[in-house]
Amino acid sequence: MSEMIHLSAAVRQNLLSLQNTADLMSKTQNRLATGLKVNSALDNPGSFFTASSLNNRGSDLGALLDDMGQAVQTLKAADEGIQSITKLVEAAKGKANQALQSSSNDDRRKYATEYNELLSQIETLAKDAGYSGKNLLAGTGNDLSVVFNEVGTSKLSVSAVDYTDTTGALGLSDLTTGTVSTATVTEANLEAGDEAGDTLTLTLGSTTHSIDYSAGTTTEEVVAAINAIADVSASTDGTTVTITSSAGEITLDDNVTGSNLTTVSGSGFVASSFDADSGINTSLSSLTSALNTLRSQASTFGTNLTVVENRQNFTNRLINTLEEGAGKLTLADTNQEGANLLALQTRQQLSSTSLSFASQADQNVLRLF
Repeated sequence: MSEMIHLSAAVRQNLLSLQNTADLMSKTQNRLATGLKVNSALDNPGSFFTASSLNNRGSDLGALLDDMGQAVQTLKAADEGIQSITKLVEAAKGKANQALQSSSNDDRRKYATEYNELLSQIETLAKDAGYSGKNLLAGTGNDLSVVFNEVGTSKLSVSAVDYTDTTGALGLSDLTTGTVSTATVTEANLEAGDEAGDTLTLTLGSTTHSIDYSAGTTTEEVVAAINAIADVSASTDGTTVTITSSAGEITLDDNVTGSNLTTVSGSGFVASSFDADSGINTSLSSLTSALNTLRSQASTFGTNLTVVENRQNFTNRLINTLEEGAGKLTLADTNQEGANLLALQTRQQLSSTSLSFASQADQNVLRLF
């Protein structure tokens, strides 16, 4: 059994003061080291758990910010895609207008081919407008959902559209570019039927052209006369004359007054969608409708983008508010704590001096010996 050491009241009082001061210095140094006045529930249960709740909510919202940022980029990619598609549709409309202003079927068919190439580019561009695996211009499976709060009750749903096939939402179908009619006639046949007062007729679809076919007319003269007619051409290799037409199926014949030109019939003609003004006007109407659709969708995506960006900014500010509130409950005033530590150090020195004086009083008994 150990014996108890008895201290004088003065010594014991100074010892307790030193112990309390050391404890206070430890707490103050911990606050200065961590920057927190509440480090655990033992320091202040109410402040600790309230601050933890605020910080946890701020952390949850911070995780959602990443998703909002990705949603913003997805919407921007879709918007850039729509702007580019709009330019391509406007270019296609320009081609249709050029075709309408031209009286040449050959030119109109060239514009129809270029029109189809533009539609193909629209489809390709729509397929390339995705961001991080999500493409709002590629239809099914690409809808976007953006969550704004930590419990998932506040969200925005963005429906994808499908521009990867222009015949769908945009209502733009590929044009028939058409093929030419081709006919051949031997020079011998062509020159056998010419005679005084005769006329050679070249029918292109529903239009008939007359060519001088009097006695002695040469193949070269007939070829030259055919080449002077719009949307038809002729050439000879010295034996056979080849005629091609983009204005309609070819029929070549003469008005028989004696010798007869064997009737020549062409084949292979397919009309182009741009051959007739009505076809061009139909395309122009479809293009105008497509432009309206694109502008409306661009407006919708723009509104969605504004909503997400505003919620993103709001969430950033809310996180700052939550962290600031948590800080007010737990953060230490380092200036105050520094002053406290200096005061405690002074108190410790004074308590040590006082303890020394108290010990000296107890040592007076030694002077009796």
